[in-house]
Amino acid sequence: MPYGAEHPKTEPSLTNHLAGAPGSAYLPAMDTIQKSLSNPRLRSVCVYCGASDAVNEIYIRLAERLGAELARAGIRLVYGGGGVGLMGACARAAHSAGGEVLGIMPRFLLAKERIFTDVEHRIVEDMHTRKMMMFEEADAFIVLPGGIGTLEEAVEILSWARLNLHAKPMAFLDEDGFWQPFFDLIERIIAGGFIPQEFRSAMVHVTTPADALQALGDRIVVLDR
Repeated sequence: MPYGAEHPKTEPSLTNHLAGAPGSAYLPAMDTIQKSLSNPRLRSVCVYCGASDAVNEIYIRLAERLGAELARAGIRLVYGGGGVGLMGACARAAHSAGGEVLGIMPRFLLAKERIFTDVEHRIVEDMHTRKMMMFEEADAFIVLPGGIGTLEEAVEILSWARLNLHAKPMAFLDEDGFWQPFFDLIERIIAGGFIPQEFRSAMVHVTTPADALQALGDRIVVLDR
């Protein structure tokens, strides 16, 4: 598909990502999967992050380091397509370092988030299509600091995992404890009996891009074909 192509409207589907296994909280049965401890199976990572330029510079720098690390590792960056905030910083850094980048943006955000036209991008009609396409194009997820939208995207992916719809791992990346309150909440939810303790391994909290990629590679689950 050429750069900037209009993507045909499709009905969102998780059919190809079902990991259904009776008795499993979020992973398929062990006899139906292979765990990879090396990153060659980690080919594409979706990054969720803020799209505001009015943030502490440390978050912009972290996004840049993540983009460069993805390129160095030969892993494609899938992101929201914008050229602003942490989104733009991560995408520009990955692109500048020779990495592959795919941006996906709904039409109504073109002016606000200013699509980064130097990389492959797809224009879709709504947020639901954007989120589903980002999910389908990724093997795993990294969550950088961000606002309500970033949190909503991450939690939705976790909720799909909790419903046994996929087994793609997620890493929350910060250097200043930004996501620690979220993990404190997760521990409280576990303590209250709302989710099982083993679900905690679906996500990891790390402080460097290299650690994020290593953690995802250690947790990647590949369905047998």
